[in-house]
Amino acid sequence: MTATPLPSALRTPVDVLWNYHDMHHDPRPTDIGIGLGSHDLSVATCTATLYHRRMFPRIVFTGANAPTTIATFPRGEAVHYREHALTLNVPDTAILVEPTARNTGENITRTRELLTAHGITPRSVTLISRPYQQRRAYATCRKLWPDVDVLCASQPMSLDDYMASIGDTDRVVSMLVGDTQRIWLYAERGYAIPQPVPDHVRDAYDDLVAAGYTGRLIT
Repeated sequence: MTATPLPSALRTPVDVLWNYHDMHHDPRPTDIGIGLGSHDLSVATCTATLYHRRMFPRIVFTGANAPTTIATFPRGEAVHYREHALTLNVPDTAILVEPTARNTGENITRTRELLTAHGITPRSVTLISRPYQQRRAYATCRKLWPDVDVLCASQPMSLDDYMASIGDTDRVVSMLVGDTQRIWLYAERGYAIPQPVPDHVRDAYDDLVAAGYTGRLIT
């Protein structure tokens, strides 16, 4: 896929938000890998890679559908993630599927309920998500599952490679802006723990909102 080039005047603020949402966690072994459903199949690819590196012995793929994913994943995000992982030689016995969650909070709470039903009480988890979802996923998990140690991971790729893989620059930038707003908004609403938002991140966010990337904002 070919994405429309990013306007040069917006390169710096987009880079700022891209780097902000990356938690820069070094992978290490945890009890469970949790692949968070989305439009991005690279989440399942990254989960399979980490599984083969023995970063966790079990996987939960979690996610139903959203308006942006139903055409691509008609049987549900988690179901398609599982099918993709099987093609990458992850054994079916290592995978649990949670097919009902429709947002990040439900990804966390329903995964926890599923694991409890299987007699599994993890002390540590790796959340695998889109690159720009890491910080929000981390803050949500720390709020809803405070007694578990949380690491974040995404498929390693540059911003340019990611935009090319999605094939829609405007969509990626709008999602970056929307996830940035959710960092403070969800903390204010009690959905997530507060995260630091440095001035240069706020400035980058304001620049991109002013440039019209408002399609994923919550009003």
